[in-house]
Amino acid sequence: MKIAVFVSVFAIAALACDNCYGPRDDAVHVRNVRRMQPEAQSATVKPRAPLEWGQLNFLHTTDTHGWLEGHLKEQNYGADWGDFVSFTSHMKHQATRLGVDLLLIDTGDLHDGAGLSDNTDPNGLVANPIFENVQYDLLSIGNHELYITDIAYETFNGFSKVYGERYLTSNVQVLNPATGAFEYIGNQYRYFTTRHGLRIMSFGVLFDFTGNSNVSKVIKTADLVKESWFLDAINYEKPIDLFVVIGHNPVRTTAQTSTFGLLYETIRGIRPDVPIQTFGGHTHVRDFTIYDEISTGLESGRYCETLGWLSMSGIKSSSFRGKMKPRGVPNPTRKAIKADSPSRTTESSLSPTNATNRSLVTIGTSGSPTGASSSPGVNYQVLNQSSASDGTGGSKYANSTIFYSRRYLDWNRLTFAYHASGSQDRTFENHRGISVTHEITSARKTLNLTTLYGCAPKTYCQYCKPYGADGNIFGLLETALGLTVINQERANTPRIIVINTGSIRFDLVEGPFTLDDSFIVSPFADAFQFIPDVPYDIASRVLAILNAGPHAKRRDLSTQDFGFAPLTGDACPDGTIPHEHDTLKPHSIPLTRGLHRRQATATTPGYTTTDDFGTDGDDTPHSKIPNYPQPNCIQSKVSFPADGAEPKTVDLIFLDFLAKNFVIPALQTLGTKYTVENVQEYLPVTFTTNSYLPAYAKLAWQKEVPNCPVGRGVGA
Repeated sequence: MKIAVFVSVFAIAALACDNCYGPRDDAVHVRNVRRMQPEAQSATVKPRAPLEWGQLNFLHTTDTHGWLEGHLKEQNYGADWGDFVSFTSHMKHQATRLGVDLLLIDTGDLHDGAGLSDNTDPNGLVANPIFENVQYDLLSIGNHELYITDIAYETFNGFSKVYGERYLTSNVQVLNPATGAFEYIGNQYRYFTTRHGLRIMSFGVLFDFTGNSNVSKVIKTADLVKESWFLDAINYEKPIDLFVVIGHNPVRTTAQTSTFGLLYETIRGIRPDVPIQTFGGHTHVRDFTIYDEISTGLESGRYCETLGWLSMSGIKSSSFRGKMKPRGVPNPTRKAIKADSPSRTTESSLSPTNATNRSLVTIGTSGSPTGASSSPGVNYQVLNQSSASDGTGGSKYANSTIFYSRRYLDWNRLTFAYHASGSQDRTFENHRGISVTHEITSARKTLNLTTLYGCAPKTYCQYCKPYGADGNIFGLLETALGLTVINQERANTPRIIVINTGSIRFDLVEGPFTLDDSFIVSPFADAFQFIPDVPYDIASRVLAILNAGPHAKRRDLSTQDFGFAPLTGDACPDGTIPHEHDTLKPHSIPLTRGLHRRQATATTPGYTTTDDFGTDGDDTPHSKIPNYPQPNCIQSKVSFPADGAEPKTVDLIFLDFLAKNFVIPALQTLGTKYTVENVQEYLPVTFTTNSYLPAYAKLAWQKEVPNCPVGRGVGA
């Protein structure tokens, strides 16, 4: 049950649970708080090399979806928001010491994914103030800030005011109740000068989202690029050294929802010689894409699993007074030329520290880039070749002086400490970060997120095991549905329960299964409905029709725009779930407690990324996790005759959002005359898809309670 929060989370501490997982003493002096959350697993494999620092550097987050406590049972992603606060502070000091600029970027979707954000009404009332401890330089809005009216207004009245001119919503407006007019939630653009003199024009553009509530308005990008204010900003009266275009928007222009291509073409057509740097989100992948030799884009994963790093050197500016090539650290060495290009080389010896093993090399790849929607082997051409051409078939930017580096950092304390302070853990301590860590611990208890339902005896994954194999989560669901979705008055009536696999959003990892995990694994609140006494010959064929998808469309609040790709709340559009980024499945291999300090050298399962720069973007090398296609829908058959005979009729049970647009059309295809008038509630509407796994855990996972062993994670 969600908790309505109208005051500080600490003012309602009396709501804390009695049976909770993890330490129970809230009276901890801040200086003695263990970094990360008390239950978190520590990483054992450190990054492969120091970061390359340039003239201008960026740290990028996106699609955090409330995961501010980190991944408590996955060692690769065990850091919490307090650790990130400490890390950003260290990195800002490092940039100052080196004489370069560092900008912090976030591209939206703060809600819907973990209990810290979702177990308040409206959600985000506790999570947003914790998030706001990071001093971002530029932020943009996500689609998850717009689905629900209350959240849209909280973003307008609260969150956007915290960040002021730094919060960019170039194409998103909200109806102001005080004026009766639509107003921009944040700023339309921001023109600013960095500490060392770079002059930047920035925009924040959401993809063409249509699932917002009626109090908000998303201006289509095709209309935005025609607006006079936008064109005037591109032609700004003051000098512009760099365009920084951010947005909850896929950076790879071949992605279905991306509008960055049109934004790039518009800016490039007006300002052909000014570099453009984009930062995107929404597709939940690690990706780096090249538009031309002075324009690239970075996307940095999801769920506090990834922190993106990008650095640039060689930006021309008459006002820049910092270091183009900071000393004592590696510098960017790559021009913006794709890794599969025969002419792709790196520059050697930009500084004494990076001379070793940086001779000229030629690199090729055999897989598709991370954000690609096409099959492996496709060569993704530079966007808008005409504007990038010098008129003779060559590139007008062939003599570009800009060099780049990009890196995808695993979200753990070991990674943060390594890059912030040379892997000396004790020097990583930061008073503000420790305070945030303590606040998260207290908030999780106040919101009852540590309430323990049972001990998951193994890890159940969505895609790392074939459907039907031991450890595949959908086989578990079939069992759990049968044992928990029961109308006692019809308990002995044979029934078929149909759900979509998209109702599961994340893996269920071995260890304590808590209230927080119920939001993480199955966040949707879909009720169970049914049609009684459907002829079995009819009901038994519904699943195949739904999986074949002749009638399938997208759910209103779980469309492809809902941002869980490929983990969507889709109904059943095809026979199998498409996986466009199957080399990017983000998983780790948590160890049991007691092995926190030892650093291993062997790779662990996790991200293995291929992008336009090749395959060396992952800061910590990982082994690849298998990725198997899964059915879009599954069913559970319950109370069937013990002798194996087929029943004459069954109760056909399904989720409420499937009724009108999916189940009824499927039944009508089979020649029946069922309509929505035949649909009834099977269980009280308070028992939803967010309820049945906790109910199952209470029945089947009590063996190790309360001392749940934590397993070795997904892919082990």
